[in-house]
Amino acid sequence: MNLSSALVPMSLTMAEEGTSMSLFEYVRAGGVLGYVLIGLSVLALALIVRNLLSLRRGQLAPEGVVTAISTALRAGDVAGATRACTDDASHSFVSIVMASAIRRCTGNPMGAFEARSAIEEAGQVATAQLHRLNNGLGVLAAVGPMLGLLGTVIGMIGAFNAIGSLQGAARSTELAKFMSLALVNTAQGLVVAVPCTVAFALFRQRIDRLVTDVAADDLEPMAEELAAALSAARTQAPRPAVPSSGAAPVTQAPRNTPAQGN
Repeated sequence: MNLSSALVPMSLTMAEEGTSMSLFEYVRAGGVLGYVLIGLSVLALALIVRNLLSLRRGQLAPEGVVTAISTALRAGDVAGATRACTDDASHSFVSIVMASAIRRCTGNPMGAFEARSAIEEAGQVATAQLHRLNNGLGVLAAVGPMLGLLGTVIGMIGAFNAIGSLQGAARSTELAKFMSLALVNTAQGLVVAVPCTVAFALFRQRIDRLVTDVAADDLEPMAEELAAALSAARTQAPRPAVPSSGAAPVTQAPRNTPAQGN
């Protein structure tokens, strides 16, 4: 028994008898690769649901976290803003960006001037992480058609083997089986790929739009507040004492020189 005949499902006999096939029977008609593609479709659905739940404004920038960070920065409490970021159990986009920016600027003498650039760079890194969450759909969109094509090739191989080795009605029956296998696998691969491709593109646009909105509404004001807080902390830092201007100058005692003889 070759690979092609092994992958032909038994449910195709129903099509030969002229009976109608249910949806599950069409799934079985795809053979082993059909079950793999169905598994990928379930995985794709799970990824879509996860992205729908996580890629929301309230998840990227929770109102309570934004308020806590902004309030601490306006009060000049940089350490309090850091605690607000680390206490965020959801590890939101805003807390990740601000924690990284504050960590970079704190302890840097020029941190007040680098606050905006630090937030921008941290935002780019966090945005790349969001896009990596969406890459799974892109992989499924590419793998689905390839598996469907593999099933198509296997079905065509079996069809040509049937043409060359069988005669009469048996050849027509086997040819119909393998052609059905090829077409069903092609359809199943497209059923996986098309929704994944559309969802991948939509979620990519959604990520860009949400990040732009959060940056304009939340991160831009926080950049100014962080710069002001760092400047105030630097101004209030104790400086080394210097001598007062009214103090008497320190005079150096004259050195004794040997007397010169007359």
